[in-house]
Amino acid sequence: MGLKIGQKAPDFTLPSTSGKLFSLSNDLKGKPCVVYFYPKDFTGGCTAQACEFRDQFEDFRGLELPVIGISRDDMPTHQRFKKAHDLPFELLSDTSGKVCEKYDALVPIIRIPKRITYLLDQDHRIKDVFQNMLDAKAHIKRMLENYK
Repeated sequence: MGLKIGQKAPDFTLPSTSGKLFSLSNDLKGKPCVVYFYPKDFTGGCTAQACEFRDQFEDFRGLELPVIGISRDDMPTHQRFKKAHDLPFELLSDTSGKVCEKYDALVPIIRIPKRITYLLDQDHRIKDVFQNMLDAKAHIKRMLENYK
């Protein structure tokens, strides 16, 4: 079920759709955030999940709660996915799967990312974790409910 509530989230640095390297400890220092892992760009469930985050983005922005999506897709694929669905948040590319592994977000053997979402507090301790491969939209609802 991933990392435990109360545990410090592992730091990471990955390429971002912003064109820069994104570092959790530097770019979101002192800020709570949502970090969600998903299997693959342009697949049904992953597209539904990303679009639901997009559609609810004003709620996250109103809470000053940044959203970051991570998969093993390469940066050109992420760029196309972000543009195709007008996503207002950054996607990070973990082609090696090392960050997914740190977050217990890889399916064993086939090594594709699980659909797992972490809510981190301002100290980047895990406040909530939700894992459900089938109900992509439930991740967004759960994060909004449990942030308050």
